[in-house]
Amino acid sequence: MAHQDDFDHDILILGGGLVGSALACALHGRGWRVSQVEASLPQDGAPGFDERKLALALASLNALQALDVLPRLATPPAPIRRVQVSRVGDFGSVRLEASDHGREQFGGVVLARELGQALESRLRDCDGLVRHRPARVTAVHPGAEGPEVQLDGEAGARRLRTRLLVAADGTRSLVRAAHGIGVREHDYGQTLLVCSLATDQAPDGTAYERFSAQGPVALLPMAGGHYGAICAVAREEAAQVLALSDADYAAYFQQRFGWRAGRVRRVGARSGYPLVQVVAERLTAPRCVLVGNAAQTLHPIGAQGFNLGLRDALTLAETLSGADPGQPALLAAYAQARSEDRAQTLAFSDGLARATANASFPMHVLRSMGLLALGQVPGLADPLVAGAMGFRGRVPALSRGGA
Repeated sequence: MAHQDDFDHDILILGGGLVGSALACALHGRGWRVSQVEASLPQDGAPGFDERKLALALASLNALQALDVLPRLATPPAPIRRVQVSRVGDFGSVRLEASDHGREQFGGVVLARELGQALESRLRDCDGLVRHRPARVTAVHPGAEGPEVQLDGEAGARRLRTRLLVAADGTRSLVRAAHGIGVREHDYGQTLLVCSLATDQAPDGTAYERFSAQGPVALLPMAGGHYGAICAVAREEAAQVLALSDADYAAYFQQRFGWRAGRVRRVGARSGYPLVQVVAERLTAPRCVLVGNAAQTLHPIGAQGFNLGLRDALTLAETLSGADPGQPALLAAYAQARSEDRAQTLAFSDGLARATANASFPMHVLRSMGLLALGQVPGLADPLVAGAMGFRGRVPALSRGGA
Protein backbone atom coordinates (compact mmCIF):
# COMPACT_ATOMS: atom_id res chain seq x y z
CA MET A 1 0.00 0.00 0.00
CA ALA A 2 1.41 3.37 -1.02
CA HIS A 3 1.74 6.10 1.60
CA GLN A 4 1.32 9.88 1.40
CA ASP A 5 5.07 10.44 1.08
CA ASP A 6 5.21 8.14 -1.96
CA PHE A 7 3.38 10.75 -4.05
CA ASP A 8 4.59 14.12 -5.29
CA HIS A 9 0.99 15.29 -5.71
CA ASP A 10 -2.54 14.16 -4.90
CA ILE A 11 -3.88 15.50 -8.22
CA LEU A 12 -1.73 16.22 -11.25
CA ILE A 13 -3.41 18.09 -14.13
CA LEU A 14 -1.68 17.72 -17.46
CA GLY A 15 -2.68 20.71 -19.58
CA GLY A 16 -2.61 24.47 -19.15
CA GLY A 17 -5.52 25.27 -21.46
CA LEU A 18 -8.91 26.66 -20.52
CA VAL A 19 -10.47 23.49 -19.07
CA GLY A 20 -7.36 22.37 -17.18
CA SER A 21 -6.95 25.84 -15.69
CA ALA A 22 -10.63 26.02 -14.71
CA LEU A 23 -10.28 22.67 -12.95
CA ALA A 24 -7.23 23.92 -11.03
CA CYS A 25 -9.31 26.91 -9.89
CA ALA A 26 -12.22 24.67 -8.86
CA LEU A 27 -9.91 22.42 -6.80
CA HIS A 28 -8.35 25.29 -4.89
CA GLY A 29 -8.90 25.20 -1.15
CA ARG A 30 -10.15 21.61 -1.03
CA GLY A 31 -7.15 20.27 0.89
CA TRP A 32 -5.30 18.35 -1.83
CA ARG A 33 -1.81 18.86 -3.16
CA VAL A 34 -2.66 19.95 -6.68
CA SER A 35 -0.22 20.51 -9.51
CA GLN A 36 -0.55 21.60 -13.14
CA VAL A 37 1.84 20.88 -15.99
CA GLU A 38 1.92 23.51 -18.72
CA ALA A 39 3.93 23.45 -21.92
CA SER A 40 4.26 27.23 -22.19
CA LEU A 41 4.69 30.33 -20.10
CA PRO A 42 1.78 32.83 -19.90
CA GLN A 43 3.43 35.29 -22.29
CA ASP A 44 3.81 32.51 -24.86
CA GLY A 45 0.08 31.87 -24.91
CA ALA A 46 -1.16 28.58 -23.52
CA PRO A 47 -3.23 26.27 -25.75
CA GLY A 48 -6.63 27.81 -26.44
CA PHE A 49 -5.53 31.30 -25.35
CA ASP A 50 -6.00 32.80 -28.82
CA GLU A 51 -8.30 34.98 -30.88
CA ARG A 52 -11.11 32.44 -31.10
CA LYS A 53 -14.47 33.64 -29.86
CA LEU A 54 -16.22 31.55 -27.23
CA ALA A 55 -19.98 31.59 -26.71
CA LEU A 56 -20.32 30.87 -23.00
CA ALA A 57 -23.65 29.47 -21.85
CA LEU A 58 -25.36 31.16 -18.92
CA ALA A 59 -24.47 28.24 -16.67
CA SER A 60 -20.81 28.66 -17.67
CA LEU A 61 -20.90 32.38 -16.88
CA ASN A 62 -22.39 31.61 -13.48
CA ALA A 63 -19.68 29.03 -12.78
CA LEU A 64 -16.85 31.35 -13.84
CA GLN A 65 -18.34 34.05 -11.63
CA ALA A 66 -18.32 31.66 -8.67
CA LEU A 67 -14.69 30.76 -9.43
CA ASP A 68 -13.75 34.47 -9.35
CA VAL A 69 -12.66 34.32 -13.00
CA LEU A 70 -15.37 36.37 -14.70
CA PRO A 71 -14.57 39.63 -12.84
CA ARG A 72 -10.98 39.37 -14.10
CA LEU A 73 -11.91 39.51 -17.79
CA ALA A 74 -10.41 42.52 -19.56
CA THR A 75 -13.64 42.88 -21.55
CA PRO A 76 -16.99 41.85 -20.04
CA PRO A 77 -18.86 39.14 -21.97
CA ALA A 78 -21.02 40.50 -24.78
CA PRO A 79 -24.54 39.26 -23.99
CA ILE A 80 -26.41 36.89 -26.31
CA ARG A 81 -30.01 38.05 -25.95
CA ARG A 82 -31.44 36.10 -28.86
CA VAL A 83 -30.46 33.31 -31.24
CA GLN A 84 -31.54 33.12 -34.87
CA VAL A 85 -31.12 29.83 -36.78
CA SER A 86 -31.79 29.27 -40.49
CA ARG A 87 -30.62 27.20 -43.44
CA VAL A 88 -30.04 28.12 -47.07
CA GLY A 89 -32.90 26.77 -49.21
CA ASP A 90 -35.15 25.76 -46.30
CA PHE A 91 -38.31 27.65 -45.41
CA GLY A 92 -38.82 28.60 -41.81
CA SER A 93 -36.33 29.78 -39.21
CA VAL A 94 -36.01 29.82 -35.45
CA ARG A 95 -35.68 32.99 -33.39
CA LEU A 96 -35.24 32.41 -29.66
CA GLU A 97 -35.57 35.35 -27.28
CA ALA A 98 -34.04 35.10 -23.81
CA SER A 99 -36.72 37.44 -22.47
CA ASP A 100 -39.39 34.93 -23.48
CA HIS A 101 -37.80 32.51 -21.01
CA GLY A 102 -37.45 34.89 -18.09
CA ARG A 103 -33.80 35.71 -18.79
CA GLU A 104 -31.82 38.74 -19.82
CA GLN A 105 -29.46 36.62 -21.87
CA PHE A 106 -28.71 33.05 -22.97
CA GLY A 107 -25.01 33.57 -22.32
CA GLY A 108 -22.15 35.78 -23.42
CA VAL A 109 -19.25 35.92 -25.88
CA VAL A 110 -15.61 36.34 -24.89
CA LEU A 111 -12.23 36.08 -26.54
CA ALA A 112 -10.48 32.82 -25.69
CA ARG A 113 -7.29 34.82 -25.15
CA GLU A 114 -8.93 37.08 -22.57
CA LEU A 115 -10.55 34.16 -20.78
CA GLY A 116 -7.12 32.52 -20.63
CA GLN A 117 -5.65 35.67 -19.11
CA ALA A 118 -8.44 35.86 -16.52
CA LEU A 119 -7.83 32.22 -15.56
CA GLU A 120 -4.10 32.93 -15.31
CA SER A 121 -4.83 35.84 -12.97
CA ARG A 122 -7.00 33.61 -10.77
CA LEU A 123 -4.42 30.81 -10.71
CA ARG A 124 -1.75 33.21 -9.46
CA ASP A 125 -3.92 33.68 -6.35
CA CYS A 126 -4.32 29.92 -5.77
CA ASP A 127 -1.86 29.44 -2.94
CA GLY A 128 -0.48 25.92 -2.73
CA LEU A 129 -0.92 25.17 -6.44
CA VAL A 130 2.34 23.85 -7.90
CA ARG A 131 2.85 24.73 -11.56
CA HIS A 132 5.46 22.97 -13.67
CA ARG A 133 6.09 25.29 -16.62
CA PRO A 134 7.35 25.39 -19.20
CA ALA A 135 7.53 21.61 -19.13
CA ARG A 136 7.09 18.97 -21.80
CA VAL A 137 5.62 15.57 -20.97
CA THR A 138 7.92 12.94 -22.46
CA ALA A 139 6.27 9.81 -21.05
CA VAL A 140 3.26 8.69 -19.05
CA HIS A 141 3.44 5.46 -17.07
CA PRO A 142 0.05 4.12 -15.89
CA GLY A 143 -0.12 2.58 -12.44
CA ALA A 144 -2.92 1.13 -10.33
CA GLU A 145 -1.48 2.74 -7.19
CA GLY A 146 -0.26 5.92 -8.80
CA PRO A 147 0.62 6.94 -12.37
CA GLU A 148 4.02 8.47 -13.08
CA VAL A 149 4.73 11.28 -15.51
CA GLN A 150 8.13 12.09 -16.92
CA LEU A 151 8.80 15.77 -17.60
CA ASP A 152 11.48 17.68 -19.43
CA GLY A 153 11.61 21.29 -18.31
CA GLU A 154 13.95 24.14 -17.41
CA ALA A 155 15.06 22.24 -14.31
CA GLY A 156 15.89 19.18 -16.40
CA ALA A 157 14.21 15.78 -16.51
CA ARG A 158 12.13 14.61 -13.55
CA ARG A 159 9.45 12.08 -12.69
CA LEU A 160 6.27 12.87 -10.79
CA ARG A 161 3.97 10.39 -9.10
CA THR A 162 0.36 11.24 -8.32
CA ARG A 163 -2.73 9.72 -6.73
CA LEU A 164 -4.88 11.00 -9.61
CA LEU A 165 -3.78 12.01 -13.09
CA VAL A 166 -6.13 14.35 -14.97
CA ALA A 167 -5.79 14.44 -18.75
CA ALA A 168 -6.59 17.96 -19.90
CA ASP A 169 -3.99 17.69 -22.66
CA GLY A 170 -6.21 18.15 -25.69
CA THR A 171 -7.55 16.27 -28.67
CA ARG A 172 -4.41 14.19 -29.26
CA SER A 173 -4.03 13.36 -25.58
CA LEU A 174 -0.79 11.60 -24.64
CA VAL A 175 -2.36 10.49 -21.36
CA ARG A 176 -5.32 8.90 -23.13
CA ALA A 177 -3.07 7.00 -25.51
CA ALA A 178 -0.76 5.81 -22.71
CA HIS A 179 -3.74 4.33 -20.86
CA GLY A 180 -4.97 2.50 -23.94
CA ILE A 181 -8.22 4.43 -24.21
CA GLY A 182 -9.48 4.26 -27.79
CA VAL A 183 -11.39 6.94 -29.66
CA ARG A 184 -14.15 7.22 -32.22
CA GLU A 185 -13.13 9.74 -34.83
CA HIS A 186 -15.06 11.44 -37.61
CA ASP A 187 -13.49 13.91 -40.02
CA TYR A 188 -16.12 16.30 -41.37
CA GLY A 189 -13.81 17.20 -44.25
CA GLN A 190 -14.09 20.89 -43.43
CA THR A 191 -11.93 23.67 -42.01
CA LEU A 192 -13.42 26.34 -39.76
CA LEU A 193 -12.28 29.87 -40.57
CA VAL A 194 -12.41 32.30 -37.66
CA CYS A 195 -12.11 36.09 -37.67
CA SER A 196 -13.67 39.32 -36.45
CA LEU A 197 -15.77 41.44 -38.75
CA ALA A 198 -17.84 44.61 -38.71
CA THR A 199 -21.05 45.34 -40.58
CA ASP A 200 -23.01 48.53 -41.12
CA GLN A 201 -25.42 47.43 -38.38
CA ALA A 202 -24.15 47.42 -34.80
CA PRO A 203 -24.68 44.09 -32.97
CA ASP A 204 -27.88 44.06 -30.92
CA GLY A 205 -27.24 40.89 -28.92
CA THR A 206 -28.33 38.50 -31.67
CA ALA A 207 -26.25 35.40 -32.40
CA TYR A 208 -26.82 34.10 -35.92
CA GLU A 209 -26.26 30.55 -37.14
CA ARG A 210 -26.76 29.89 -40.85
CA PHE A 211 -26.45 26.41 -42.34
CA SER A 212 -25.87 25.14 -45.85
CA ALA A 213 -24.53 22.09 -47.64
CA GLN A 214 -21.13 23.82 -47.55
CA GLY A 215 -21.18 23.95 -43.75
CA PRO A 216 -22.26 26.45 -41.08
CA VAL A 217 -21.53 30.16 -40.88
CA ALA A 218 -22.21 32.16 -37.75
CA LEU A 219 -21.93 35.61 -36.24
CA LEU A 220 -21.50 36.17 -32.50
CA PRO A 221 -22.03 39.66 -31.00
CA MET A 222 -18.83 41.08 -29.52
CA ALA A 223 -18.02 44.08 -27.38
CA GLY A 224 -16.78 47.06 -29.37
CA GLY A 225 -19.49 46.93 -32.02
CA HIS A 226 -18.22 44.02 -34.09
CA TYR A 227 -18.88 40.30 -34.53
CA GLY A 228 -16.96 37.11 -34.09
CA ALA A 229 -17.41 35.25 -37.38
CA ILE A 230 -16.98 31.58 -38.21
CA CYS A 231 -17.25 30.01 -41.63
CA ALA A 232 -16.80 26.33 -42.49
CA VAL A 233 -15.31 25.54 -45.88
CA ALA A 234 -14.38 22.30 -47.61
CA ARG A 235 -10.89 21.20 -46.55
CA GLU A 236 -9.56 21.29 -50.10
CA GLU A 237 -10.73 24.90 -50.51
CA ALA A 238 -9.49 26.21 -47.16
CA ALA A 239 -6.04 27.42 -48.25
CA GLN A 240 -7.52 29.29 -51.21
CA VAL A 241 -10.19 30.98 -49.10
CA LEU A 242 -7.69 31.88 -46.37
CA ALA A 243 -5.51 33.55 -49.00
CA LEU A 244 -8.30 35.88 -50.16
CA SER A 245 -7.83 39.60 -49.67
CA ASP A 246 -9.91 41.24 -46.95
CA ALA A 247 -12.30 42.67 -49.54
CA ASP A 248 -12.69 39.34 -51.31
CA TYR A 249 -13.24 37.45 -48.05
CA ALA A 250 -15.85 40.00 -46.99
CA ALA A 251 -17.70 39.35 -50.26
CA TYR A 252 -17.32 35.58 -49.83
CA PHE A 253 -18.70 35.69 -46.28
CA GLN A 254 -21.56 37.94 -47.37
CA GLN A 255 -22.52 35.47 -50.09
CA ARG A 256 -22.44 32.56 -47.62
CA PHE A 257 -24.20 34.31 -44.74
CA GLY A 258 -26.62 36.71 -46.40
CA TRP A 259 -27.74 40.16 -45.27
CA ARG A 260 -29.37 39.54 -41.88
CA ALA A 261 -26.72 41.56 -40.07
CA GLY A 262 -26.25 44.14 -42.83
CA ARG A 263 -23.39 44.71 -45.24
CA VAL A 264 -19.97 43.38 -44.21
CA ARG A 265 -17.70 46.43 -44.07
CA ARG A 266 -14.45 45.10 -42.61
CA VAL A 267 -12.87 41.74 -41.76
CA GLY A 268 -9.90 40.93 -39.57
CA ALA A 269 -7.10 38.39 -39.77
CA ARG A 270 -8.31 34.84 -40.32
CA SER A 271 -7.18 31.51 -38.91
CA GLY A 272 -8.31 27.97 -39.73
CA TYR A 273 -9.07 24.87 -37.65
CA PRO A 274 -9.82 21.42 -39.12
CA LEU A 275 -13.22 20.06 -38.08
CA VAL A 276 -12.73 16.59 -36.65
CA GLN A 277 -14.78 14.95 -33.93
CA VAL A 278 -12.72 12.80 -31.54
CA VAL A 279 -14.59 10.99 -28.75
CA ALA A 280 -12.89 8.87 -26.09
CA GLU A 281 -14.47 5.45 -25.64
CA ARG A 282 -14.28 5.83 -21.86
CA LEU A 283 -13.52 8.64 -19.43
CA THR A 284 -11.44 6.86 -16.84
CA ALA A 285 -8.63 4.39 -16.28
CA PRO A 286 -7.04 3.36 -12.95
CA ARG A 287 -6.23 6.64 -11.18
CA CYS A 288 -6.71 8.58 -14.40
CA VAL A 289 -9.57 10.70 -15.73
CA LEU A 290 -10.16 12.61 -18.97
CA VAL A 291 -11.70 16.10 -19.23
CA GLY A 292 -12.31 18.62 -21.98
CA ASN A 293 -10.96 17.93 -25.45
CA ALA A 294 -9.07 14.88 -24.21
CA ALA A 295 -12.48 13.36 -23.44
CA GLN A 296 -14.31 14.73 -26.47
CA THR A 297 -13.57 17.21 -29.22
CA LEU A 298 -16.81 18.35 -30.85
CA HIS A 299 -17.91 20.00 -34.04
CA PRO A 300 -18.24 23.68 -33.00
CA ILE A 301 -21.83 23.85 -34.22
CA GLY A 302 -24.01 25.15 -31.41
CA ALA A 303 -20.90 26.33 -29.47
CA GLN A 304 -20.97 23.37 -27.09
CA GLY A 305 -17.29 22.38 -26.80
CA PHE A 306 -15.84 24.56 -24.04
CA ASN A 307 -19.14 24.63 -22.16
CA LEU A 308 -19.13 20.82 -22.04
CA GLY A 309 -15.47 20.74 -21.00
CA LEU A 310 -16.12 23.23 -18.21
CA ARG A 311 -18.95 21.02 -16.94
CA ASP A 312 -16.46 18.12 -16.98
CA ALA A 313 -14.10 20.11 -14.76
CA LEU A 314 -16.79 21.30 -12.34
CA THR A 315 -18.36 17.86 -12.02
CA LEU A 316 -14.97 16.29 -11.32
CA ALA A 317 -14.19 18.86 -8.62
CA GLU A 318 -17.58 18.22 -7.00
CA THR A 319 -17.23 14.42 -7.20
CA LEU A 320 -13.78 14.00 -5.68
CA SER A 321 -13.64 13.66 -1.92
CA GLY A 322 -11.62 12.24 0.94
CA ALA A 323 -7.88 11.89 1.36
CA ASP A 324 -7.47 9.83 -1.80
CA PRO A 325 -9.06 11.52 -4.84
CA GLY A 326 -8.06 8.65 -7.13
CA GLN A 327 -10.29 6.00 -5.57
CA PRO A 328 -12.02 3.78 -8.18
CA ALA A 329 -15.46 4.49 -6.71
CA LEU A 330 -14.99 8.24 -7.16
CA LEU A 331 -13.89 7.90 -10.77
CA ALA A 332 -16.81 5.58 -11.49
CA ALA A 333 -19.15 8.16 -9.96
CA TYR A 334 -17.64 10.88 -12.16
CA ALA A 335 -18.08 8.82 -15.33
CA GLN A 336 -21.68 8.10 -14.40
CA ALA A 337 -22.38 11.74 -13.57
CA ARG A 338 -21.07 12.86 -16.97
CA SER A 339 -22.79 10.13 -18.99
CA GLU A 340 -26.15 11.74 -19.83
CA ASP A 341 -24.93 15.30 -20.42
CA ARG A 342 -22.05 14.05 -22.57
CA ALA A 343 -24.24 11.73 -24.66
CA GLN A 344 -26.89 14.39 -25.24
CA THR A 345 -24.38 17.06 -26.20
CA LEU A 346 -22.46 14.75 -28.54
CA ALA A 347 -25.71 13.67 -30.21
CA PHE A 348 -26.84 17.28 -30.58
CA SER A 349 -23.54 18.52 -32.01
CA ASP A 350 -22.90 15.68 -34.44
CA GLY A 351 -26.54 15.21 -35.41
CA LEU A 352 -27.03 18.89 -36.18
CA ALA A 353 -23.83 19.02 -38.23
CA ARG A 354 -24.85 16.04 -40.35
CA ALA A 355 -28.54 16.93 -40.69
CA THR A 356 -27.90 20.51 -41.78
CA ALA A 357 -25.30 19.42 -44.34
CA ASN A 358 -27.64 16.88 -45.96
CA ALA A 359 -28.90 18.35 -49.25
CA SER A 360 -31.48 15.67 -50.05
CA PHE A 361 -35.09 16.72 -50.71
CA PRO A 362 -36.60 14.58 -47.88
CA MET A 363 -34.19 16.15 -45.39
CA HIS A 364 -35.00 19.61 -46.78
CA VAL A 365 -38.70 18.98 -46.05
CA LEU A 366 -38.02 17.58 -42.57
CA ARG A 367 -35.72 20.46 -41.64
CA SER A 368 -38.17 23.06 -42.92
CA MET A 369 -41.04 21.51 -40.96
CA GLY A 370 -38.85 21.33 -37.89
CA LEU A 371 -37.80 24.97 -38.14
CA LEU A 372 -41.42 26.05 -38.57
CA ALA A 373 -42.56 23.95 -35.61
CA LEU A 374 -39.79 25.22 -33.32
CA GLY A 375 -40.82 28.76 -34.09
CA GLN A 376 -44.58 28.18 -33.69
CA VAL A 377 -45.31 25.43 -31.13
CA PRO A 378 -45.14 26.65 -27.51
CA GLY A 379 -42.65 24.72 -25.37
CA LEU A 380 -41.13 22.78 -28.27
CA ALA A 381 -37.95 24.85 -28.19
CA ASP A 382 -37.45 24.48 -24.42
CA PRO A 383 -34.77 21.76 -24.69
CA LEU A 384 -32.91 23.88 -27.24
CA VAL A 385 -33.11 26.89 -24.92
CA ALA A 386 -31.91 24.83 -21.97
CA GLY A 387 -28.96 23.61 -24.01
CA ALA A 388 -28.11 27.15 -25.11
CA MET A 389 -27.95 28.21 -21.46
CA GLY A 390 -25.87 25.19 -20.46
CA PHE A 391 -28.58 23.36 -18.54
CA ARG A 392 -29.37 19.75 -19.48
CA GLY A 393 -33.05 19.02 -19.99
CA ARG A 394 -35.44 21.73 -18.84
CA VAL A 395 -34.18 24.82 -17.06
CA PRO A 396 -34.33 24.14 -13.28
CA ALA A 397 -37.37 25.81 -11.74
CA LEU A 398 -35.27 27.61 -9.09
CA SER A 399 -33.14 29.11 -11.86
CA ARG A 400 -35.96 30.68 -13.83
CA GLY A 401 -36.24 33.85 -11.80
CA GLY A 402 -33.10 35.85 -12.51
CA ALA A 403 -30.34 36.25 -15.00
